[in-house]
Amino acid sequence: MVDLAVQIGNLKFKNPVSTASGCFGYGYEYEDFMDVNRLGAIFVKGTTGSNREGNPYPRMAETPSGMLNSVGLQNKGVDYFISDIYPKIKDYDSHIIVNVSGSTIEEYVEVAEKLNELEKIPAIELNISCPNVKEGGMVFGTHCPSAIEVTRSVRKAFAKTMIVKLSPNVTSIHEFAKAVEGAGADAISLINTLLGIAINAKTRKPVLSTVTGGLSGPAVKPVALRMVWQAYHSVKIPIVGMGGIMNATDAIEFILAGATAVQIGTANFIDPAVSMKVLDGIESYCLENGFSDVNDLIGALET
Repeated sequence: MVDLAVQIGNLKFKNPVSTASGCFGYGYEYEDFMDVNRLGAIFVKGTTGSNREGNPYPRMAETPSGMLNSVGLQNKGVDYFISDIYPKIKDYDSHIIVNVSGSTIEEYVEVAEKLNELEKIPAIELNISCPNVKEGGMVFGTHCPSAIEVTRSVRKAFAKTMIVKLSPNVTSIHEFAKAVEGAGADAISLINTLLGIAINAKTRKPVLSTVTGGLSGPAVKPVALRMVWQAYHSVKIPIVGMGGIMNATDAIEFILAGATAVQIGTANFIDPAVSMKVLDGIESYCLENGFSDVNDLIGALET
């Protein structure tokens, strides 16, 4: 047998396979396709302080080896999550981790404080790839002082495990990884989507209503692997890796690059049971290659 358990902050995941925020709903939507209780964790969709309608349609576009999205954090707010969603998912035998988003530091803190009171929410994922409206739209995750400030402020408000999700749209991922580690992050997750654009040559107009959107899927995997590897050699806290994971081999590559756990995102839209295949594949890889503990693979890339 293979020991698949991994440690993220104060949390013990029974295995390293989880699902990415925004790509798996709240978990119960996938019950017809798989046993969601087998997952190490479910990172539920982005939650903000109040209701958000999201961006106008069209807000998704297929691209070569990937997709662009500009959904715009559509959700009904943290109070709705607490009253209507939380009761449906709190008893899963899998860690429920809420992706926390906001337009101001005060909004991030408000959401974190409310989630801190929920017994069955052991962790949050702080999404700092959001524009700071008080700073003219500067994205928290691409401005190091802002990344530090929001991480430090939420750290004071949330007593449990805090994972900070980093933006790849920066020059030096090392700088941001070390910055949020110093500001109190228990772990980091990366990468969030890369900024991209799709153009309709016939109409000579952008495909997305917002012109630009976030690129995900296999196209971003080499960039994501590079950033995970760089972050692994920059910080001491665990890393949750994501970006184009479509199968078990992809997931193993992220672990070899330094990820303690992985998130599966875009692949869920193609195969809603893909995470179970990834989990089984990781175990098979360990058995076939003589690893009794998946932790022995973390950062085992030979360079």
